[in-house]
Amino acid sequence: MFYMSDTPKTDVRSLDPGTTPMRYARGWHCLGLASTFADGRPHAITGFGTKLVVWQDSHGELNVLDGYCRHMGGDLTQGEVKGDNVACPFHDWRWGGDGKCKEIPYARRVPLRARTRRYETAVRNGQLLVWNDPEGSAADRDLLPPELPGVAQGIGEKNDLYTDWSWEVVPIDGSHCRELIDNVADMAHFYYVHFSFPTSFRNIFEGNTATQFMESKGRPDKAGGYGDAELFLKSEATYYGPSYMINWLDVDYKGFQTEVILVNCHIPTGPDSFTLQYGITVKKPEGLDDKTTAYIAKKYAKMFGEGFLQDVHIWQNKVAVQNPLLCEEDGPVYQLRRWYEQFYTDVADVKPEMTDRFEFEVDTTKANEYWHAEVAANLARRTEETADA
Repeated sequence: MFYMSDTPKTDVRSLDPGTTPMRYARGWHCLGLASTFADGRPHAITGFGTKLVVWQDSHGELNVLDGYCRHMGGDLTQGEVKGDNVACPFHDWRWGGDGKCKEIPYARRVPLRARTRRYETAVRNGQLLVWNDPEGSAADRDLLPPELPGVAQGIGEKNDLYTDWSWEVVPIDGSHCRELIDNVADMAHFYYVHFSFPTSFRNIFEGNTATQFMESKGRPDKAGGYGDAELFLKSEATYYGPSYMINWLDVDYKGFQTEVILVNCHIPTGPDSFTLQYGITVKKPEGLDDKTTAYIAKKYAKMFGEGFLQDVHIWQNKVAVQNPLLCEEDGPVYQLRRWYEQFYTDVADVKPEMTDRFEFEVDTTKANEYWHAEVAANLARRTEETADA
């Protein structure tokens, strides 16, 4: 899209939308809760510009292949699981979890080159992850996100210290997933989008991790999101690779303290679309029964879910900006993007500036001075309007 203006070109700053990457990030991506795939049927997941088929074999292992049969293009997600293999509904070609065609019932032999795209898998924190790499490297299991103590790891395991995951899936169209990553360095949007005062905010980027440390309290003039004057958060959120974030949250609401873990993850579906998934689990408070604890978990899942939907509204109505014009309080957006670029670069071309340790703390003093004054004015206006009604 082009914009016409009578203002001399040198007096304005143009928005550079950049070029959407034609590859998908190298690293581990979460497909969802592992238990959802453990029912003996093939499941469809959109990802990496295609369709994936996911199924559990007789040994309990979860397998992931490209979803289209290499014979005549049949949709394997519409087929059946037969033994350990997924069978195409078109001609019953049967594919194993190693990507090889194991059997063609009507044929004497299987062609030697009957192989398809296989994704290496791992189950971590009760979720199914797959490794993607445009260069075709073997999965680097040292880069898996950490196991969360007290959270069930495998399929069918029971959580000891935490509630079961409350899990949501939100398709996002019209945005590249970098829009989601940008939030790691974006202090000010927590006030305007999520209705909270960030009182402390800093970042550390190093290796394949990017961390945001934040303390905040809710705005009393807003409802929804984090907008509650009696809500205080201490947050440590770390991306492990390009698409899987663990957010440890100490929540103080009206003096009741709760430990919450939020997993925020996504899988790219196309050049400008992705599927956002997020899960909430709450540490079980001593003395509370399971029903009450589950209720608390659902309340927090609703609150943080509203926060994600606030972001979604912004993403779906903004344009991509490769050259954002920033002020000091906007944080290290460019440094974060350099960190993120490593996942879209061949391993041999990854530069130290993408992985070297970088730390930055935003001074929130000026922002909070203005914000508190604005909120006080909003509350005063509300009181006047109520008195006049």
